[in-house]
Amino acid sequence: MSETLKKIATPESFEVKFSSKSVVKAVNPSSEPLSITLSNLDLLSGRFPVTYLYFYLKPESDTFKAFVDALKNSLAQILDHYYPFAGQIVQNPKTNEPEIICDNNGVLVIEAHSNIPLKNLDFYNLNETLQEKVVSTEPDFPLQIQVTEYTCGGISIAFTFDHALGDATSFGKFIASWCEMAQKKPLSCIPDHSRHLYARSTPKYHPSLDQTFMKCTMKEIQNMPMNHISLKRLYHIKASSINMLQKLASVNGVKRTKIEAFSAYVWKIMIGTIDDQKYKKCKMGWLVDGRERMGRGKNLMSNYIGNVLSLAFGEGSIQELKEASISDIANTVHEAISKVNNEAHFLDLIDWIECQRPGLMLAKAVLGQDGPVLVVSSGQRFPVKEVDFGFGSPLLGTVYTSIQGVGVGYMNQRLSAKGDGSWTVSAILWPELEAALQDDPIFHPMSASHLQL
Repeated sequence: MSETLKKIATPESFEVKFSSKSVVKAVNPSSEPLSITLSNLDLLSGRFPVTYLYFYLKPESDTFKAFVDALKNSLAQILDHYYPFAGQIVQNPKTNEPEIICDNNGVLVIEAHSNIPLKNLDFYNLNETLQEKVVSTEPDFPLQIQVTEYTCGGISIAFTFDHALGDATSFGKFIASWCEMAQKKPLSCIPDHSRHLYARSTPKYHPSLDQTFMKCTMKEIQNMPMNHISLKRLYHIKASSINMLQKLASVNGVKRTKIEAFSAYVWKIMIGTIDDQKYKKCKMGWLVDGRERMGRGKNLMSNYIGNVLSLAFGEGSIQELKEASISDIANTVHEAISKVNNEAHFLDLIDWIECQRPGLMLAKAVLGQDGPVLVVSSGQRFPVKEVDFGFGSPLLGTVYTSIQGVGVGYMNQRLSAKGDGSWTVSAILWPELEAALQDDPIFHPMSASHLQL
């Protein structure tokens, strides 16, 4: 066993004690509670909790209490602008759909203390590190924040959002705005809470949407087949590896994006972990943000807060994928994303959901109905290094979900806090895929040494 692994805290030795809970409300709330009807695309994203997690070296503030107090003070101010985040999500008895009541119920802030220094934390096996320790979930609050202090004085901040509040772009805007508020800078985003993504007067959609998406209930979501997908891991990928993959994927004068090249490489690994006696074909999926596609390229939706996501899926025969080159697979990835990455698709999707209402809708693959599928999400624009609340930039920023198991594998990529072009990849995997990545030269299990602790 390496020296690095010896130093990592075992689950039994890693403890977190919770010292305080408080509710932070907006400073200047509206006197009349406002209700926000969820858009059709909000109904597609479901009610999953999603956590954005940042680790910091010891801040220069006098005490942990002073740090938390400063954080709560700027949070109260930014909630004036992002007031739905301090509301409650309730079921409307008339529509039988959830809605956001902007009543300034507040944001839950939890303070906690760990018995180990940051360098002893297991940054790779997130199942052991985070659940109910560094990340808390209380369903009464659509947004909750846990601030944890380590014995070295280092700090982690976990922001856990209900997906009905928005998608990664929305949460990125909120966190970036909060940092600006904390640093007393002018806000660069005036958030748009209109949720104005309405169906056309006569809804119409491409029939392929019936094959990809389905109406579902909370019970079906809670009882989805897990396909043994429950291992939560964190990886570091060097900038040189990403550039090499992009070069392999870009041939004959066609340049593929880094995420297309990365997806092709991962798909190649993934097919080796699937039982080809049981499955002849294999799917991969990509989350696609429609903001730049809606409004006909006028950037009208850049500050839209809510969900504007769809899923693209590519499929191939396992045998053909095994024989294909990285560039061939990258072409398949590009074609699959292109079919969804346009305004016509998003307009059709909004109309398809209109025809299914009331209720929740999800992709069939996400509900575990298409066998082993891996969904890739790019957080290329999500703030990491910039998440500075006036106490310095983080060592690490990543995404996590407290859901125990899911119906689909998942990888989220984002730029590392180093700012050197390297990536941090958060993943939810099945055992065979996790084992394959252990032997892979590009995926490095995240460790304290990567963070120079």
